[in-house]
Amino acid sequence: MKKKIVLAYSGGLDTSVLIKWLQQKYDADVITVTLDVGQKEDLKAIQEKALKLGVLKHYSIDAKEEFTRNYVFPAIKANALYEGKYPVSTALSRPLIASKLVEVAEKEGAEMVAHGCTGKGNDQVRIEVSVKALNPNLKVIAPVREWNMTRDAEIEFAKRHGIPIPVDESKPYSVDQNLWGRSIECGILEYPDKEPPEDAFEWTLPPEKAPEEPEYVSIKFEKGVPKALNNKEMNPVRLIESLNVIAGKHGVGRIDHMEDRLIGIKSREVYECPAATVLIEAHKDLEKLVLTRHEILFKQHVDAQWAFLVYAGLWMDPLKEDLDAFIDKTQERVTGEVRVKLYKGNIQVVGRSSPYSLYDIHLATYNIDTTFNQMSSAGFIEIWGLPTRVARALKKLERG
Repeated sequence: MKKKIVLAYSGGLDTSVLIKWLQQKYDADVITVTLDVGQKEDLKAIQEKALKLGVLKHYSIDAKEEFTRNYVFPAIKANALYEGKYPVSTALSRPLIASKLVEVAEKEGAEMVAHGCTGKGNDQVRIEVSVKALNPNLKVIAPVREWNMTRDAEIEFAKRHGIPIPVDESKPYSVDQNLWGRSIECGILEYPDKEPPEDAFEWTLPPEKAPEEPEYVSIKFEKGVPKALNNKEMNPVRLIESLNVIAGKHGVGRIDHMEDRLIGIKSREVYECPAATVLIEAHKDLEKLVLTRHEILFKQHVDAQWAFLVYAGLWMDPLKEDLDAFIDKTQERVTGEVRVKLYKGNIQVVGRSSPYSLYDIHLATYNIDTTFNQMSSAGFIEIWGLPTRVARALKKLERG
């Protein structure tokens, strides 16, 4: 009886070549798995392609809602931005893909799972750590890393084995996308001093071509997650899809930065994350309204560590669960509405409200009817500045 290998299959050149390679090298039956996480691809065509390449069975899994509720929503609550810029969109989908690979492998009695990640990137870590955490008995195969085949060699292999080559030489980019964002790599983007060409972008207009009039969008949050857009309650998937279109139309969500990959390589990364950019900015603003200063300052450290763990492939790590517990506790009061203004690539929060607001106009107002006793500040200043004054006095004595 042949061995079975479950392959995470995207339908692209790499994983299509891997089907034949795995069949030949391991004399095994290959079972392919494709997850719909909002990448807007023809899953039926992907399935037909896999079957034509001789796979034993193909699984198409609609995971959009699971991805949104169990991965994207926690990222919003954590204001997840790796190195302060990247909304970990690709990283978020990897533990979900890994969990489905394990699920199918266990169902089909497969001994191995495989992926098409390279040995230079982060995804190999994210998928393999998650698979091993879920089922240590499964062997993980990384053919691209093991094979070390160049793009040209892959194309030649594909031609020899009659594998369709979905490569457009005029747009030589490597793209990964899901509901939460679109990452674009390769080609001229590998040169950090070059501006990304317009053909690299699909979800966002260039700011100079965005509408001449700003657009206002209101977002209602309940316990840290978005529930309604412009006063209309929506299914989570639809809400994010709608906001991707609205914000993208105004050129919001383009990200271009130097990123530190987990394995130590500096990499120029380009992303389009319209909905993520808007929702995280709005969510952070609402937190400032309802959380205390101490909660906000401490949560900034927790959020940064949460984003790093997700980026670094440690979704299954106990520390992430610990951080989730803290974050979820803070979100009990993060309910309210935020109004944002979108214009020419920019987002500006212009209003916020919440039943849990800590803002008291009677304390904050400069009008005569304020309830704040300004005379109290004198004593506060005296005590607050005491350590500074003592230290400065000591310095003067030391100088003679």
